[in-house]
Amino acid sequence: MKLNQAFKMAAKSILAKKGRSFLTMLGIIIGIASVMTIVSVVSGSNRKMVEYYESMGTNRVEVSGYFYSGASMFDQLYDYCQSLGSVVVGITPNAQFYDGTVRYGAKNSETMEWEQRPQVYYGSDQYSLCNNFQIARGRDISRFDIEEYNLICVMGARAAKVFFDYADPLGQDISINGLPFKVVGVYAEKDPDRSYSLDNVIVLPYSVSRFISQGSQMNEYVIKVRDAKSINEVITRVGDYINTITQNQTIGSGNVYSNNQWIDSENDSMKMMSLVLGGIAGISLLVGGIGIMNIMLVTVTERTREIGIRRAIGAERSSIVAQFLVEAAMICGIGGLIGIGMGYLFTNMAGKLLLEGYSLLPSVPITAGAFGFSVILGIVFGLYPAIKASGLQPVVALRAE
Repeated sequence: MKLNQAFKMAAKSILAKKGRSFLTMLGIIIGIASVMTIVSVVSGSNRKMVEYYESMGTNRVEVSGYFYSGASMFDQLYDYCQSLGSVVVGITPNAQFYDGTVRYGAKNSETMEWEQRPQVYYGSDQYSLCNNFQIARGRDISRFDIEEYNLICVMGARAAKVFFDYADPLGQDISINGLPFKVVGVYAEKDPDRSYSLDNVIVLPYSVSRFISQGSQMNEYVIKVRDAKSINEVITRVGDYINTITQNQTIGSGNVYSNNQWIDSENDSMKMMSLVLGGIAGISLLVGGIGIMNIMLVTVTERTREIGIRRAIGAERSSIVAQFLVEAAMICGIGGLIGIGMGYLFTNMAGKLLLEGYSLLPSVPITAGAFGFSVILGIVFGLYPAIKASGLQPVVALRAE
């Protein structure tokens, strides 16, 4: 039998019993759609997480350190990092000022929705370098501003939009806890699509913290490392230095870590979640495959007399096997195509609902793999019925009613 004849006969058989064929495909459709959605959402979540960390800047080492007395260790860390110029290019506090109320004209951060409310941070003259910001207008915080306790600030692109709309914020004064801060610069937009945006920030010289927030302690710092291969060296050297100035945890405490460690940990968690959820969804594929085998066995029983006639007029066993394998593969292939369509739909919906409108679609390899797997599933589970059909003796088959 020619292959095109096998496809025509398979199509005729499927169309003759549309309802039964669709119900047979249902397990494959659900399984393929589920697996595609799960794999795509996990992959998209992982990609979004990596983009988030990259938007904060690569080659960053984060430090958490404090003295039990309440004194800040930043000045000591700053001087030490200056001595590591071969591997360190900058350091800044990364402390958020949670009690700050920002006002400009009639706009008040306390009455804003949470996604519009700006986050106020204390930073050094190297804040933008350490956090991957670029100045779009005006200037950055300088060392002079820090030493002179100047009441100035630099705004992120979204914060500037929230308070000034399309007006120029440069040279304008905003009020933070009743103190006037002159806007001297605006950072370029780098995180436009996230509702809780990295662009919605206002950065102040860290030295003003002693009188704007009653000397609140800054415990979080970011160090910008020259390149990725120097990260472990910086973690070790800064960690040893913190142990020295805290006298091995006697008068203080500290911890040093890298974003790369978080990324690796998140990747491992995502992979484990993908395997577990994919395994659960794969059960429906197994059930669908068993359904294919069952319906093909029923088909063999229904077409026993046809098989006997074909065998009696000289059809080889291989042509009988090919006929039923093609039919099983076509049922699974059609179910796979419908499942792929549903997978695209569900993946797009999941991206909008779970990932804050993130544009998410299955990749080409996932799509091709899903279709190929569905066809292979049909062949695997259709093999036994096909072999059984080809093994029927012509005399016995012709006696069947």
